Amino acid sequence: MQVVTSYARRGSRMGATQRAAWDRHVEEWLIPVSAVDEQPLVPAKWFGREARLIVEIGSGVGEAVAALAASRPDHDVLAFEVWRPGVASTFVNLEATGASNVRLMSVDAVWALEHLFVPGQLAELWTFFPDPWHKKRHHKRRLVTPAFAALAASRLAPEGVWRLATDWPDYAEQITSILGAEPLLYGGPTERWSERPVTKFERRGIAEGRSITDFAYTRH
Repeated sequence: MQVVTSYARRGSRMGATQRAAWDRHVEEWLIPVSAVDEQPLVPAKWFGREARLIVEIGSGVGEAVAALAASRPDHDVLAFEVWRPGVASTFVNLEATGASNVRLMSVDAVWALEHLFVPGQLAELWTFFPDPWHKKRHHKRRLVTPAFAALAASRLAPEGVWRLATDWPDYAEQITSILGAEPLLYGGPTERWSERPVTKFERRGIAEGRSITDFAYTRH
């Protein structure tokens, strides 16, 4: 059976700064792939404490997660990112903000959300600038689908929030339509979430003339 993923794998070569940060933190901050055998995952084993859990899907180089986690020291944040240089850059950004409440996993987040978490476990879910997969024949690879919306909603605690952002208008329309039809969620497009830092990726989108749409959906 062919598995359709919502991401494309990129190169794994790291620069010197990334490699040094990787070597300093990989043992502590990157949860090994073998942890998928734990179903469900026990976050306290990897964070060393019990705390409310936030998941980010597609953390990139970690600009957003490092800043947001630093402002939420009472929460634990588990970020999913399969691009290893991005994970290493996230380590650099975590060092810069002083956030020690973030762990990363380099596995498929959709699979993980289904198998590693129980219903109602997540305080928040963050999905900032998921790959838009521009070509129509690739739209099936977009993260936000009716099936994923139902899964994500089920993993949120009551009144838990799913925050998203995209810089592609057609994807914004798709998100509005799909999440608006999910019975476990209420919400929609919002003003820009002021806590979310403006990342290099977002600045590039703005420079290229694309508008940014933020969303917030809450679990009933």
